[in-house]
Amino acid sequence: MRPLLFALALLATPLAAQDVEVELVLLADTSGSITRAERDFQRQGYAAAITDPSVLRVIEGSAYGRIAVTYVEWAANTSVVVPWMVVDGPESAARFAEALAANPGGAFGRNAIGRALLDGKTLIETNAHEGWRKVIDFSGDSANSYSGPAIEATRDEVVAAGIVINALAISTAARPGLADAYRDRIIGGPGAFVVEAEGRADFADAVRRKLILEIGGLEPGADYAAR
Repeated sequence: MRPLLFALALLATPLAAQDVEVELVLLADTSGSITRAERDFQRQGYAAAITDPSVLRVIEGSAYGRIAVTYVEWAANTSVVVPWMVVDGPESAARFAEALAANPGGAFGRNAIGRALLDGKTLIETNAHEGWRKVIDFSGDSANSYSGPAIEATRDEVVAAGIVINALAISTAARPGLADAYRDRIIGGPGAFVVEAEGRADFADAVRRKLILEIGGLEPGADYAAR
């Protein structure tokens, strides 16, 4: 049902002048289970990934040669850390990475995953860009939600609007099966996928792999190592 809803949403959407390959919302977990050090580590991982030469090659080699991206932290509420920016090469990627360290952020409290997904949808629908693809990139260390709308209903609403939801599962020994929970409850849309980061050592590489897949319109298992 979800792929059909996605296709119908695309057909019902008026064609606009597209200016970027993808509109990408990076939704990063800063709920109560995430310490300040872990929040900063996540930001550093995304900064390293967006400026990585392999990611930049995918951006520059895409049909539009540029993406629109925003970094948003989520908990009980959401907080935009980096407003929408166009990244089209090393200089703009460096500016995005620098902005990640400049904003203290303001998301706090327990998980409200459904609300975070809806806020991501609103950010895509109200920005100044029109992408060939629209993606919410959700990351977290739990599939539990303590307030706000139900996860599955929200996912279906977002997908029906023509937006793909991918996920990065930050797995630990204390939370086995998180990637499977994200597959069942959070991701949606054509080609949606989960990338798993098993601890701090794997996080930056997992983010880099996920960005390459999302920007390139690829799926896990695609040959992207040489990009």
